[in-house]
Amino acid sequence: MGVEEEFLLVDPETGQPLMRNAAVAATAAELGVDLQLELSQCQVETNSPVCTDGRGLRSHLLEARSLVAAAAVRNGCRLVAAGTPIIGPPRMPISDRDRYRRMAQRFGVLAVEQGICGCHIHIDVADRETAIQVCNQVRPWLPSLLALGANSSVHRGIDSGFAGWRSILWSRWPAAGPPPFFASKQDYESTVSMMIDSGLLLDEQMIYWDIRPSSHLPTVEVRVADVQPTVDEAVLVATLVRALVMTAVRAIDRGDRPPDIRLEMLQAATWLAARDGLRGNGIDPCTARPVPAPRQLEMLLGHVRDSLDELGEYRRVHAMVNQQVEHGNGAIWQRGTLEGRRNAVELVQLAARRTLQG
Repeated sequence: MGVEEEFLLVDPETGQPLMRNAAVAATAAELGVDLQLELSQCQVETNSPVCTDGRGLRSHLLEARSLVAAAAVRNGCRLVAAGTPIIGPPRMPISDRDRYRRMAQRFGVLAVEQGICGCHIHIDVADRETAIQVCNQVRPWLPSLLALGANSSVHRGIDSGFAGWRSILWSRWPAAGPPPFFASKQDYESTVSMMIDSGLLLDEQMIYWDIRPSSHLPTVEVRVADVQPTVDEAVLVATLVRALVMTAVRAIDRGDRPPDIRLEMLQAATWLAARDGLRGNGIDPCTARPVPAPRQLEMLLGHVRDSLDELGEYRRVHAMVNQQVEHGNGAIWQRGTLEGRRNAVELVQLAARRTLQG
């Protein structure tokens, strides 16, 4: 498995986004970290190496966050793991890349109103056909991962009313949110080709569905969670995703048919998970019935129990999920901190500290 983490660069005093990703990336390169420039100039992305267990992944993520934070400090910034800018203007300049300029030209304010950060988890699979079938098997569980991984309740200084506001903003792109069901690799590729040929997308990289076959790696990529406030929470989400893919591959090998979930049902469940997170009801896409978010997570743990046992991770993951339910995830922490202190600047400063926790 591997993890991509997107971060914000902010002013240490005001909490406002700073448009210095190119300078921070240059400094990070001197420290041995290859940063990717994201669409907005206030964003950078790290990429972990291929990891085979949670302990190794945790070590790599801690090191990357530490080094990138140091590079940010050298350029007058702080690194913050938040799904959306906690404070910031409605529009931000895009990074100096030809592809990003083309995106801004074609998609207008969608490009300059970006500045949102996710946690993208890659899991190795045998081939692209398997990746398509894994997506079909995993898609009913995406709302549960969104509820658990929400970390964007505060946006532009106010409580958005959503646990995962990033998901709502992200859904405005042409191919974002929960994916359709695809019968085969050919079905998937013909749909993507139609979107590109019609001008709906620039290229396959703009397939922004919550789960997708990677366009450049032999992996399934799950993109539904916000960037996580701490490394341990990122490892938790990555381990659950890995277990979901392992469980899906077993089902495919047995010849089990994937759940035939209508896209509109999955969209409804995703929207509700984005709004209520861990503190409300979700929709069970398989039964179309309301279910408390903690119960959905119990169902998820039961679904992947054998895979987590094989990884030797069940007890740790079960304990961490229970801790998140009891004490709250990033979204709940953001909201509670803003209510308790009523100062968004201080919230940004505390979030920067949490980014390096561990």
